[in-house]
Amino acid sequence: MLFLPNAPYIVTDLLHLQNSDRYLMWLDVLVILSFATNGLALYFLSLYDMEQSLKRFFNPKFTKVILVFIILLTAFGIYLGRFLRYNSWEILNHPFDILLDVGHILFQPNIEAWMFTLTFASFLAMLYWTLKTFTISEDSNEKD
Repeated sequence: MLFLPNAPYIVTDLLHLQNSDRYLMWLDVLVILSFATNGLALYFLSLYDMEQSLKRFFNPKFTKVILVFIILLTAFGIYLGRFLRYNSWEILNHPFDILLDVGHILFQPNIEAWMFTLTFASFLAMLYWTLKTFTISEDSNEKD
């Protein structure tokens, strides 16, 4: 779970395009999008594996609740990395610093943190369930 946000985090590297040379921006766009697409694919595959494992122990409704929670935590982890500049391993090196910042975000209004987390989580959830729907419809067509 600590390293899960690293895969979709790459999408936020699109922010660096503002620093690109105008004439080579197309190359930067292609590179970042190819890495981001790969990161998203690996994230969704990991999420799918987790979902399949959870289904063995919990009913489907509770599994969905856990998945939504994981997606929210992922988006919040991306916020911590992109805007507060934390790395995954800092939970081991500097746990109290992270806990203080998380506590500050949870107990004092921080619109930027909540808007980013909810928006990015919605983006991840919609993509995941859309891809899953296409996969399920493909599987059912093959059985016909």
